[in-house]
Order: sequence, then C-alpha cells, then structure tokens
Amino acid sequence: MEERARSTLLRSRASLEEDIKAAYLMDHMITDGVLTGDEEGRVLSKSTRKEQAAALLEVLLWKDNRAYISFYNALVRESYGDLASLLHPDLPLVSPEAQKSFSDGGTSLVQTVLSEGGVPQRPVVFVSRPPLLNQVRAKLYQLQRGAGWVTVYGMAGSGKSVLAAEAVRDHALITECFPDGVQWVSVGQIERGDLLVRMQSLCFRLEQSQSQNQSQESGHRPPCSLEEAKERLRFLMLRRYPRSLLILDDIWDSSVLKAFDIQCRVLLTTRDRSLVDSVSGQRSEVAVESGLEEDKGLEMLALYVSMKPQRLPEPARNIVKECKGSPLVVSLIGALLREFPDRWDYYLRQLQRKQFKRIRKSSSYDYEALDQAMDASLQVLQADHRELYSDLTVLEKDVKVPAKVLSVLWDVEQEEVEDVLQEFVNKSLLFRDCNQRPYLYYLHDLQLDFLTELNRTRLSELHTKVVRQYQRYYKTGPPVSGDTESLYWLRFLTHHMAKAGLSKELYSLMFSLDWVRTKARVMGPAHLINDYVEYAALLDKENGDVRGEFQAFLSLSGHHLEQRPFPDVVQLALSQPDSSEVYRQARLQAQDRAHQGALYVDWVNKSSLESLSRLVLQPHQGVVYYACFSHDGSKIASCGASKKLRVFKSTSGEKLLEIQADDDEVLCCAFSPDDHLIATCSSDRKIKVWNADRGTLMRTFDEEYDEQINHCQFTNTGHRLLLATCSNDKFTNTKLWNLNKPSSQNTMFGHTDTVNHCCFSPDDKYLATSSSDGTLKMFEVTSANEWKSITVSDQFPETDEETGVVVTCSTWSADGKRIICAAKNAVFVFDVATTDLVCEFRTSRSSTVQFCHACPNSQLLAIALSHYTVELWDFESTKKMADCSGHLSWVRCVQFSPDGSQLLSCSDDQTIRLWETKKVHTSSSASLKRDSDVLFTNGDITVVAADNRNRLQVRSGPTGSVVFESEEQESRIRCTCICRQPAVAALGREDGAVKVMEIPSGATLATLSGHTRTVFHCQFTEDGQQLITSSEDTTIRVWRWQTGECLVLKGHTESVRRFSLLPPASSSSSSSPCLLSWSFDGTVKVWDMVTGEKLQDVDGHHGAILSADISSDGRRFATASADQTAKVWSCESWELVHTLNGHKDCVRSCRFSGDGQRLATGDDNGEIRLWNMLDGTLLKICCRGDKDAMDSQHGGWVTDLHFSPDNKVLLSTGGYIKWWSVEKGEALQTFYPSGAHLKRIHVSPDFSTFVTIDSIGILYILKKVE
Repeated sequence: MEERARSTLLRSRASLEEDIKAAYLMDHMITDGVLTGDEEGRVLSKSTRKEQAAALLEVLLWKDNRAYISFYNALVRESYGDLASLLHPDLPLVSPEAQKSFSDGGTSLVQTVLSEGGVPQRPVVFVSRPPLLNQVRAKLYQLQRGAGWVTVYGMAGSGKSVLAAEAVRDHALITECFPDGVQWVSVGQIERGDLLVRMQSLCFRLEQSQSQNQSQESGHRPPCSLEEAKERLRFLMLRRYPRSLLILDDIWDSSVLKAFDIQCRVLLTTRDRSLVDSVSGQRSEVAVESGLEEDKGLEMLALYVSMKPQRLPEPARNIVKECKGSPLVVSLIGALLREFPDRWDYYLRQLQRKQFKRIRKSSSYDYEALDQAMDASLQVLQADHRELYSDLTVLEKDVKVPAKVLSVLWDVEQEEVEDVLQEFVNKSLLFRDCNQRPYLYYLHDLQLDFLTELNRTRLSELHTKVVRQYQRYYKTGPPVSGDTESLYWLRFLTHHMAKAGLSKELYSLMFSLDWVRTKARVMGPAHLINDYVEYAALLDKENGDVRGEFQAFLSLSGHHLEQRPFPDVVQLALSQPDSSEVYRQARLQAQDRAHQGALYVDWVNKSSLESLSRLVLQPHQGVVYYACFSHDGSKIASCGASKKLRVFKSTSGEKLLEIQADDDEVLCCAFSPDDHLIATCSSDRKIKVWNADRGTLMRTFDEEYDEQINHCQFTNTGHRLLLATCSNDKFTNTKLWNLNKPSSQNTMFGHTDTVNHCCFSPDDKYLATSSSDGTLKMFEVTSANEWKSITVSDQFPETDEETGVVVTCSTWSADGKRIICAAKNAVFVFDVATTDLVCEFRTSRSSTVQFCHACPNSQLLAIALSHYTVELWDFESTKKMADCSGHLSWVRCVQFSPDGSQLLSCSDDQTIRLWETKKVHTSSSASLKRDSDVLFTNGDITVVAADNRNRLQVRSGPTGSVVFESEEQESRIRCTCICRQPAVAALGREDGAVKVMEIPSGATLATLSGHTRTVFHCQFTEDGQQLITSSEDTTIRVWRWQTGECLVLKGHTESVRRFSLLPPASSSSSSSPCLLSWSFDGTVKVWDMVTGEKLQDVDGHHGAILSADISSDGRRFATASADQTAKVWSCESWELVHTLNGHKDCVRSCRFSGDGQRLATGDDNGEIRLWNMLDGTLLKICCRGDKDAMDSQHGGWVTDLHFSPDNKVLLSTGGYIKWWSVEKGEALQTFYPSGAHLKRIHVSPDFSTFVTIDSIGILYILKKVE
C-alpha cells in the first residue's frame, strides 16, 4: 500500500473504529477478493464492535492499494459517506499489472479517465439497475465500429444521468472501446452564449490534456463562435482523440446536437427522443421507462438512513410505492429523512396528498423538487399543446388509452391526434405501448400526479368536458365493438361523471338495465358491481334503495353473466323481487319484446324466498378447493382444480390477479400477515410463495415432501414470519418454513398418517394439526415438540380399525382457549388447557363435515357440509344460528373475514359465495324434494311434493302457498301424485308403503302395503279410482285404493322407475286399458291393467332404459337408453321402426311432438337432437354438449322435454330451463334456477305455465310474459 494511503488510514483510525460495523464492510471486501474467509473469522472473533473495527484496520494496514480502494468503496456502499470522504483524497493508483476489476467494474484507471473527462462521481447513495445498465453498455459497444449516437431518454427524475455515468464506469468498456477517454458535458436548457462557453471549456480540457501528454503548454486561444468551436472539436475528436466518447447530458434543443454533430461517438441523455433526428450518423436508443423496483427503492432509502432494508419502519414500503419508482423522488425523500428521521409518516402523507412542493431538498439531481422537473418539460410545448396535455389530467393511473378516445375528447381528426401524441412521446411526456394495435398511450404515475396537482382547481371542468364530448359523439349509447375505445368508455364513463359531479347523468346511466346489459356483455359483472360500491355515497343521495337493488341483482346473478353465450339480462332481472326497480324495468322491456314475438317467463312465486348470500363468484373452471380472505379483508384468494391462483376484490369480485400457479391441482392458498405474499401448495408436492401484488414467484420448496401437500398457513402476525404445511406423508408430514432459508426450519413428528390441516393459535405459540390417524395434536412452534394430543377417534367407539376416523380440520377460538375439530359427521370442542371435551354437535349420518372455522371475534363457528350447505353454530351454547343454502355441490371450505362481518364458502359447484354474518339465520320455510306432481285447472295450479322434513306438502295458486302439510313420515318419501277428482294425493315411500290422503283435510284414506322395496313412481288413472305404483322390487301394482284390492304385474328383472298409460287404441290385442313400463333391465313391457296379463315383451336395449314416450295418436312409442341410443317402436306390430344413433352419452329423455312428426332426445352431455319420424333422419342439434358449467349451454343432463301445442317451441330442463326454436334449433330463452339438476318440469296445456323444483328445494312457478 502506498505510504500516503497508509498514513491516511492511521490518521483516521480513531474515527473509523468509533463508527464502522466491520461485518457489513467485509462482505463487500470478500466479494472484491481483497479479504479472505480466515481473516474475516479472526475479525469477527473479537467480542465488541469496536474491537472488530480495530482488527479489520490492522489487517488492512498490511495489504496493498486494492484493499484500500475496496475498503473505501465498502464505506460508500454502507452509507458511511463522511468516513469515505476522509479516505478519498489519498486514493492510490493501481499498477497496470494489478488492474483487477472490483465488483462494480470500477478500477483506478476508470476513476482516472472519468475524473479527467468531468464525468460525475457515483452518488453517495446509489443502487444499481443491471437490466438498463446492460442495455446502455451493449449500445456503446456498437460504437466500436465508428461514429454514432446512443440516446438514453426518459421522463424527468427517471435517473438518466446517473445511468449514463454508471454505464461508462466499466474497465473493459473503456479499454476496448474508448481508450482515448470519456468527456462529459452538462447542457440543460441553455442560451446560445452559454452553449459556446460549454464548447470552449471542452476544447480547453482536450487541449490541456494533449499538452500535458506532450509536456508543453497549450497556446490556443478560445474559439470565438459556435462554428469555430464546432470545427475545433471536430479536429480534436477526429485527429487527437479518435477513440473517445462524448457524453452530452440533459439535451433539450436540437440546435445543441447540431453543434456537436462532428462525426464522433456520442452518448446523450434527453427527455425528447426526436431530437436526434436532426443529426447524421448511426443511431440507437435506450428507453428509461420503468422506475426502480420496490426492493431497489427500499435499498436506496435504507442507504440514506443507514439501515438495513429489512429493518426499515412500516411506512417505508408505502413511501416507495408512492414514489412510483422515480429515483429523483426516492432521493428527495431519503435526503429529507436523513435529516428528519422521525418524519416517515409525515412524508408519506405529503406524497399521498401530492404535495410535491413541500418535498424539496438539494440532492444529486438538478432539481430540488419534482414539480420543478415536471414543469420544465411542460414549458417547451406550444401553448395549444400545453392545453391539450392538461386534458390528460382526467386519465386514471395505469390505464392505457387509444388515440380514438382522445380524438373524441379533443374533437380532432384521429390522424392529427396521433401527431400530437407523437410529440408528447418524443418529449417523454407520454408513453406509448407499441405491443398493441392501435397503439395505446399512458402517463407515468408521477406525471399524472403532477398534472392533478397542477390542475387541482379545474378537475371538475376537465371531467365535464370528457362527458360532454362523449355525449356529443355517442347520442344513442356507448360503442359496443369490444375494441380498446369501447372498453375505455364502458369502464370509465361513470368515473368521469362522478368526478365531474354530474349526479343526474350518473343516476340515469347506472339505474338503467340497458347500461347493465351493455357493460356486462363486454366487461363482465365485476366492474359493474365495483361501480355501485365505489359510487354508493353519490348514488344513495338520489335513491339508496335502487342502488342496493341493482347491486344485489349483479352480486347474486352476476356469475351467470360470465357465461357464453351471453344470457338475456332482462330474463335474469325478472327473477328479482316485484318491488325492485330492476324487475320493473325488466318487466316493461319483456312485455314490449313479447309483443314482437320474443319469449320471456316471470317467476311468479319468488316473493316467498329470501336470498341470504351477498355475492356469488365463479372464479375457476373446476372445483374450488380453498379460498381465504386477506388480513385486511379487501381481497379473496382462491385455488382449485384449474391449477390457477386467483385474487379478487371481496366487495365486487373484480379480478386483481391470476397466476398459473402449478402444473397440478392447487389445494390451498394463504396470505401472509401483511398481505404482501401468498403461499400455495399443490398435489405435485410443491410449495410456492408469490408476490401478492405483482404475481411474481418469490420462493419454491419442492424437495422435502413425497406426497401431496394438503394445507398451508402463515403465522397470524409478522413478528416472526413462518409458514406451516402438512401433507399425505406418513411421518414427516408437518413442517415449518422460514422463507429466508432454503429448507424447512422444523419438522413436527408424532402423527402416523396423513395430516389434513394445520393452523396456528391466535398468539402463534402453538400449531394444531388434524390427521387421518384419528388424532388432533398441538405442537410448540419454537421447539417443534408435541405439546398436547387428543384422540378424537375415541368419540366414535363404534368405528372399526379398518375404517378409522379422519380428523379433517381444526380451528382455534378467538381467545385461544378452545380448539375445535371436525371428524365424520361431528364437530368437537375441547378445552385447550385440559384437553377435556366441552361440547359436541352432530349432523345427519348422511352428511360429513368438510371444514370448520371459528369467527375471530365471536363464538360463532361455520361448518361446511357435504350435503351442499353451510351452518353457523354458537359453539358455547351449541345452538344452531343459521343455515346458508345455495351451493349445488359439496362445500369444501368456509372462512370468516378478519372482522367477522362476512363469511365465504367455496364448493365443487365452481362458485364462491359470500354471506353477511348478521343477516343469515335459520330458515323456517321447508324446501321441497324434486319428485312432484302438478294439476292445472282453469288457470289454477296445485303442486304436491315431499319436503326436506319428510312431509307431504300440497301448494296452490300462483304464489305456491301451502294448502296442506302432512305429519312427518316414518320412511323417506320417494314419489308423489295428485288426483283431480276425488281431491286426493298419494305418496310412495322408501320402505315400500303407499299412502293416499285427502286434500285439504290431510286425513289418511288408505295405507297400501305390498311393495317390499322403494316405490319410485305413482300415478292415478283418469277416473281417480285406481292408483298405479312401480318399485325397486321389480313389480308394478295396480291398486283399487279405496278397497285395497291389488293387481301385481311381474316380469321385469330390475327396478321399474317409470311407466305410462297407453291409449285404448294403441293395442290391437286388447280392448282393456293397457300400461307400458320400462326398466333398468333394458326391456319394455305392455300389460293388461284388468287381467294383469303381459301382452308384449320388447327386448329393446343393451343398457338401462331411462325414459320413454308415447305419441299422441298412440301409434308409436320411443325409448331412450344408457346405451347411447334412442329407438322408435310401433304400438301395432311392436316392431322396431327407427334406431337413432349419434349421442355420445346416455340418452336421458325423449318426447314426441304433438303431430308425431318429430322426436326430441336429450343426453347426459347436455345435447338435444331433433329427429324426423318419417325416415328417422337427424333434423337439428339444438345444444352441443359441454359438461364444463362455464361454457355448457345446458349445465348438465337433459332430464325432460316438452313441445308446445303448435310444435314450434321445444322446452328442455337440465341445469337450466331452455326454450328452443324447433325450426332453427336455436335457443329462444334460458331461465337459470338458483339450484340445479332439475328432474322434471310440468307444463300447462296452453304452454304458458311451467312448474319445477330444483336441487335445493326451491319451487318455481313460471308464467309466460304476454
């Protein structure tokens, strides 16, 4: 080491030992290769920080010049700027033999060259931007071939100058490309005279350097004009320094570039990329569009305040976000915080309020405040263009707009608009996305903030201008082409109206079903719901009830609006309450369209129902395995069989993030306590951690599990962030992960089978695990030792060892004193301290508890059940508080929001439902079973069906009011029927019994015994004197129910699900009434109902016969089978007439048209086919099948079919109810029930009334709108 460098170290020794932290500095020095690991160990072996500093200096004094330079650079990087300044004057030179690059590429040669050329030193606070740096250096390497221009352009404060200076701080670049030196000229906004001074100074610097090299004095006089200066520079650069680089910083005017157009190598920084068009030579450019990443911004702040990034206070992250990646703003804030370290919250508030004028501080940038830098860019525009630029104040952040939108706003031809926008882009006042056609334009967040502050008093005026221009251009409604322009107006028109204070325009727009239809068709329902939430305060001033009605309509029916083909919004709205403004508008539109031939149906008995869920979402195609709230309650994350992770707003369902999270099913997801991270675990044994804002993958753990990972959960607080996971592994199934470590931190041992679920206690001290080994265990988090174990299988003494007891999940009470778990059909509450059973509650044996979750601030417990419902219980009083019905399949998961006000549930039906905790309750109304019968009498309707309490119900009238309700039956009711005269109803039970009851008295008139197994179907004859029943016992019985006489029809070998009465003319062999039956045995049989004789035995199919129908003239009958065919038979010869092939799944239903010329068949793939009965040819395919409920046109099996009396319309049921044009095979209308899996629909003779019951027991009485 040079003596003067050693002396400086000795002089500064006391100050250095007092302040430095040796451990931080040695990391850099080891990277530079000037310090060994052993030397580091000796230093760190000292007990105190000061002793470690002294030891490090002692090691340094015995090393060379490179060690001194490395130590200096380490001080700079660790923010010891004052100490680094003590060493700077005596930085030694490194001999050519020792020209070894440090980690940043800088050497003493580089420092000398840059210093002589006037290149600014690296800022004391500096963070590297490798991607941009590499781009600039790559362009500079291209200048090896000859003269040219490299332009680095970007908006104010983007860090262009620092980037340019850093790009040439590279030993290889200088020695290979610019060995004659690098010359830096700071230009800025200067007059012609000042430019001459800059050029004179550069000439002097070059001539002085030349004279020193030749050991003689320079006798040149300064050039007197720009032309003379240009010629002298040309001579110097081409003759004396041909392989040098000229850097022109901060160019504003093309005349400046012309003055330096001297056929040399030039790197320039500017806000206006078009300036370089005025000069000659090869040109390339680098755009500085993106700002600092969040981690780089935090690193810069940390350097200013001399802290580690991970130790920065909580507001730091939000400050970096508000700085929008601008190095200038981060630098200004950092410099202020260094002087006022207790003002983090204050400066955050100033940034959030856009108070840029209050954020000013002298820094390494040319401007002391952001508003100065922005305003400088604006002042170079023409006056009329400045006004146009001000109009951009109305744009939203992160929103890109096409020129067409601005053409409407400015009332200018689109070509002229594009010319103006090109000028803005060239001057870095606007950005252009060239990846799309047409081009899209957008402002940087800081530019938008600056404009907003500049035009604060004009915001309402500017937004009003947007609305008025839109109204002028689109008098009949918004554009619906689906291009970027129409998307902009559909998304932001309401925003502009609200900002402009145009209340009446906003009301009339958003309280319109036409607007709902238009926007939902193009953008889906989530944006609409978000509008009603965002502008609720403004809309409620006009009519809060109407706003609530529109919001409720979209929240509960919006998932249907995601379907394709797009559903009829008017038909959906007809399901709203009669008092709703949504229904009123829909009714008027439906009546108007019905007069023009359209078909609409009104759900006339809907007033008796109450919807409990607040929002229904369909985020995935496939089962939703898990969903959870963020800790602030604003977002919901979900995952499932689609292999995707989705994040959306909890208020509206608007999608915020979608990630292809894995190559296999994603089984669980969890937010970190600060909501910045989301963890996922999957069937392919991988744990992944994602950035919750950007969706980038942060960590993957995929080496420690051999089986699928079932569950993951973060600690509840960020005090010590850990992630817990559990899997199907037999022994090493539960692990804790520290995200900063490459492998698991701890493994919990104790379970001997699959661990299905794990959860931290509220204070994060313990982890509860639920296992298929029948136990619930609690582990200490710090030690990973088993703390307590509860053998849940002891609560099921009747269970044998082979079956076992699976504990599916567990949850802690809010105070951590109770642990609650689910197994089989029961939920158990244990005292944590004693592990004693406090209470239990059990569901029916036919259902299992899939999941449970305790409310974080009350004694409520939510339970997800396999029979499609969610129940709320008070686990202290063991009282059921609410039923939440609406799901159409198993409920996989439930979770309360952090404040307990909401509850979410997700299901195999592909939906997530949100419930308001205080509004759900135990319903007093009974739901009906789907096996029903209906009488239509002179416009009146009578419905008979069993209810969920196993009682027979008779309902009457358009509202479906209850006329009669029987006592609860001893055995499950499986079928019902009703007779017009006498007024009686019959029921068939699972135990084989049949009962006949009088209506409305409810008196039991007959109990008929004979069937030995389930009665599947029952039907009265036309005169009401006989009752016919069919059973699982393979027989059909014809009862004279008033006397108890019975005729048994035997012959089938499997269950007889249905039968039908043949018209007398259908059989030439018997004048007695006949009955046609079909069975799972694949046969059709014809019986004489008087003698019981089997008249015909038709062996029709290779699979079960699922339905049959007889033509209206009684001459033919059709059968539909599980063998994927339908067949048509003659009722005269009993011979096969047609075999109808083409279905790809079980043919579930069939129906003749009234004239007998067509047959409709429907299958389990949702497909309906129309056949010509003259020759058996296919006429139409009404519904191409697709079992995916997001795209299917029928949502499931086609279970029933009916033709209208004029044979022009076909009605079908399945997941939905659909009406089809028989001629065209196109859907005329679709009705979406709340439930699914409709079994049968009853149709009035005039085809105007339709009655059915869905899978969740809701009765639908639908009437055509006239």
